[in-house]
Amino acid sequence: MSDVLIAARDLSVHFPLRRLGFGERPVVRACEGINVEIEKGSFFGLVGESGSGKTTLGRAMLKAAPISHSEVVFSDDEVTYDLGTLQGPELKDYRKRSQLIFQDPYAALSPRMTVRDIIAEPLEVMGLTSGREETDAKVREIAAKCRLNLEHLRRFPHAFSGGQRQRISIARALVSDPKFIVADESVAALDVSIQADVLNLLNSIQRESGITFLFISHDLSVIAHTCDFVAVMYLGQIVEAAPTRKLFSETSHPYTRALLSAIPSLDPDVRGNTQRLEGEIPSPINPPPGCRFNTRCPHAQDRCRKEVPEWRELSSKHHVACHFAEELA
Repeated sequence: MSDVLIAARDLSVHFPLRRLGFGERPVVRACEGINVEIEKGSFFGLVGESGSGKTTLGRAMLKAAPISHSEVVFSDDEVTYDLGTLQGPELKDYRKRSQLIFQDPYAALSPRMTVRDIIAEPLEVMGLTSGREETDAKVREIAAKCRLNLEHLRRFPHAFSGGQRQRISIARALVSDPKFIVADESVAALDVSIQADVLNLLNSIQRESGITFLFISHDLSVIAHTCDFVAVMYLGQIVEAAPTRKLFSETSHPYTRALLSAIPSLDPDVRGNTQRLEGEIPSPINPPPGCRFNTRCPHAQDRCRKEVPEWRELSSKHHVACHFAEELA
């Protein structure tokens, strides 16, 4: 655990719904039985379709979503926290150490605040500076690191493009000197050229400061450009996890293979080999028995429909939840 910043054991996040008539109260099983470890200073990628539970998992690791069952331990060089029981002053301290970069750069910034006030707000709310001069100095330092000019600090968010707004959001997340940042689809709303600029900025920040990132995306090509470790999520469960190069070269789960085949290619021979997934992702209120991917998997057998696959290690740091991973590799 010495090299692990945050680790979850059997993490589950459930959202009870209103009961309609008689019977059991329905529950949305957004995350179920997740085991994951994120090493210090790593750029950890989390990928999957919309509705797979990626955002819920990220928010659970920030103590921003209710954890129904788990042991989630955050441990840096100074403190160790169990997120399941975290509250009061310790929770406030954890807020300084973990931050979130939102997906939508337009909705994430208050239109009534200047850029200076937006970036300075975490410092003032958490009491991290002793006065306005110290606050302004910290804001200018972070703004420069995020490639924002000093003249930008006097403007309001409506004066900026999407890429500039996202850099403001990144500056706000960095200003409290966090150890852990969750970037939730932070480039999904941007043009491709701007995506590359923001991704390069995040990579340079990670190399300079050693901050640990959980980077959430639905695009494996973005994950390949940025992350050094990848976990693939489907219907509330992680189905495969491995270092990035190993995941791309030794794909073992059918769902991961389908995601890889969906990456656009300029080669016409490759474009014709796309693996299509039939049907829609099942409801997290009533997930299918056995392997949750069995309703869409082209290799599903009777065992897949009855028995939940074990989360096991195929090779060094390469884990998968599939009964027939060796046969399909």
